[in-house]
Amino acid sequence: MFENLLYQHASKLICDDIRRNVVPKAMLFSGPESSGKLTAAFEFARVISCQGPEKGTWQCTCPSCLMHKSLTHPDLVLAGPRDCTLEIAAARESFLRAVALNASYTNAARYLFLRSVRKLTLRFSPVLLEDDSKTAKISPVLTSINESLEEIDFPHELPDAAKLEKILDSLLGQCEKLESGFMYDSIPIAQMRQANAWAHLTSGHSKKVLIIENADRMQDSVRNAMLKILEEPPEDVFFILTTSCRSAIMPTILSRVRTYNFGVRTELQQQDVISRVFHAENPEKFSSINGFLTDYLEVPSNQIESAASDFLETVLSGQKPDIPSLVKEMNGFDPRLILKIFFKSLVTQMQKKLVSGSSADPVILAVRTARAQKVFDGVRETYQNITIYNQTPQAALENLYEHIR
Repeated sequence: MFENLLYQHASKLICDDIRRNVVPKAMLFSGPESSGKLTAAFEFARVISCQGPEKGTWQCTCPSCLMHKSLTHPDLVLAGPRDCTLEIAAARESFLRAVALNASYTNAARYLFLRSVRKLTLRFSPVLLEDDSKTAKISPVLTSINESLEEIDFPHELPDAAKLEKILDSLLGQCEKLESGFMYDSIPIAQMRQANAWAHLTSGHSKKVLIIENADRMQDSVRNAMLKILEEPPEDVFFILTTSCRSAIMPTILSRVRTYNFGVRTELQQQDVISRVFHAENPEKFSSINGFLTDYLEVPSNQIESAASDFLETVLSGQKPDIPSLVKEMNGFDPRLILKIFFKSLVTQMQKKLVSGSSADPVILAVRTARAQKVFDGVRETYQNITIYNQTPQAALENLYEHIR
């Protein structure tokens, strides 16, 4: 069990609870980004539904395990925001390299790619999208992705290398379209209600598992809906919440879940994960899994951080930045992870510029703090205007310039 979760003591604790049959109905997997929380949640769902003689082994080929390995099990639902396309890009490269080398790990690379795509598409499953106003726009994209996946899924023979590359390139483009166009920053309340309805339906297969990723980003209405589910959880349904910020979870929700803590892997451990999972060349170049994945961005992360610093320096010097050129340099802030890195760096730079330093005069300190807070509020509003209200990055940054100025 949990052979695919590397360097996390939490896996032993979860395994022990499964063996002793003391698994709670609701769990919180808490730890830093890229620490294996979602991998553990998927593996938990597979193990408790396993129908094989040696329950839970990764090599099990029972129908339930095969569906869980490919993330197609009907009793698995995944919701919550996540940036998926960089992992898909990395998995695509690993898959193509394995096929070209006729490597022994080709099937593993194949699973890696299939799962990376479905980590995205599962968030837009019919279970969650019923009666959603965006369904008509999302469905054609999902249909196209699923049809392409069918060509390379088990047990089909893989096409020749040229056709395979064409299929994978098409899939990556479609996934980028799905993520950039429809991924939410906080799970919509309608999806939580649909997930609640699904959880109360009787399953004819096995245990049901509902995974809510990045649960700390839930808005109040969604948190309250989640709390109602946890207060009276349906029978044979398990709930797994994941977070990188446990302190942001409502205390009333924390009181109803058992927390499993995921630790920070060392640099060497993360490099080993990169090597063993993605079979990357020269994994020692990267100090972290996140660093490895962001290497697949259209714009290098250090260039994004530099652009954010230049933007702020220009504004604070009393000049107006060349915002059209900035947007072009940032590839239109697409994929939107570029936008997140830009704004995160912007906030970091502002903290240094506007809040750093101390003053013995409480009046000066209070004025400085209040002024900085107004700027931070403007940055938050700008980010929301782009990600929630679909304002163009150029127009939003023009407004932010005026706000800071």
